[in-house]
Amino acid sequence: MDLRYTPEQEAFRREARAWLERNVPKQPLHSFDTKQGFEEHREWEKKLHAGGFAMVPWPVEYGGRGADLLEWLVFEEEYYRAEAPGRVNQNGIFLLGPTLMEYGTPAQKARYLPKMASSDEVWAQGWSEPNAGSDMAAIQATAIREGDHYRIRGQKTWASRGAFAHWMFGLFRTDPESKRHQGLSFILVPLDLPGVLVRPIRKLNGKAAFAEVFFDGARVPAENLLGPEGDGWGVAMSTAGFERGLMLRSPARFQSTAEKLVALYRENAERCDASLRRRVVECWIAAEAYTLETYRTVSRLLAGGRIGAEASLNKIFWSELDLRMHEAALEILGWRGELLPEAELATGVGAWLDGYYFALAGPIYAGTNEIQRNVIAERLLGLPR
Repeated sequence: MDLRYTPEQEAFRREARAWLERNVPKQPLHSFDTKQGFEEHREWEKKLHAGGFAMVPWPVEYGGRGADLLEWLVFEEEYYRAEAPGRVNQNGIFLLGPTLMEYGTPAQKARYLPKMASSDEVWAQGWSEPNAGSDMAAIQATAIREGDHYRIRGQKTWASRGAFAHWMFGLFRTDPESKRHQGLSFILVPLDLPGVLVRPIRKLNGKAAFAEVFFDGARVPAENLLGPEGDGWGVAMSTAGFERGLMLRSPARFQSTAEKLVALYRENAERCDASLRRRVVECWIAAEAYTLETYRTVSRLLAGGRIGAEASLNKIFWSELDLRMHEAALEILGWRGELLPEAELATGVGAWLDGYYFALAGPIYAGTNEIQRNVIAERLLGLPR
């Protein structure tokens, strides 16, 4: 792995940095867990798309600029450096998009990817169910083939962006007699169909970050099947690899948090316990280690490799690192860490409390870390079940 950037990559960095400096909103957008903020973020995504930065490693015909994954990492570094808005369509562009590239038909790629890149269509993820969280093999929602469509019944829950999204990708049991991993299919579902009910789930702060979605005989065209019928588990594991191992959590996200944590400590060092200094340094080192591991993964992919079970190692690492960084920040802030950013005495507090709430969910979403440790034990270490 050569850690030196090429002249072309450095030129791309300068181009991306200049564009972001001109275009990143001067004032923070409202949370995309509100209807107003959701639309504001969609407008930002459209601007990214118009500038050629919506999804840089995608082919040009699908809304990208034909760059490679190394240039994507460069762009992510500049994106977080500019403190640009969060990506409201991250389930689409970072998870479903790469899966479509791998499993989609030419017609499906042409239909979905350009509108995904521009956020004309925003996607929710439909895997979890009330009795099937990290154990996706326990999914019970059905999609029964009836001629040229599927009839869908059941429920999905904890659908990120589901309250306002236009589409959902999910796993459904197309063989009602099947068990566990068998008989599941990966299907793309419009959320405005008759027979689909979306009910928002609100976070502690009252914002509608998730949704539960009920299907009561909704008819979905059979052409919305992604990959072979009954082989949805294999397709979903590809998506999970992108979620846990690469696309969803770029290293720049954690480098940015680590740099802010270091700055926060320096501002408050005189009133901090001495042990906090070591914890802050360890967080910064861990963020750099995650960056190097990601570059190694990308180098392997560019050489023709694939993301495998080692994605579970990445998922545990970044989720627990994120939580450690935010815990350290709140200890540095002391009682002020309990303040919301808009509070009168919250000068210098920033968004650490909000980030901490989100970080608490990290060991749960994208497959709980307990499940990931089972994957590591069985598939990487060869331990018995």
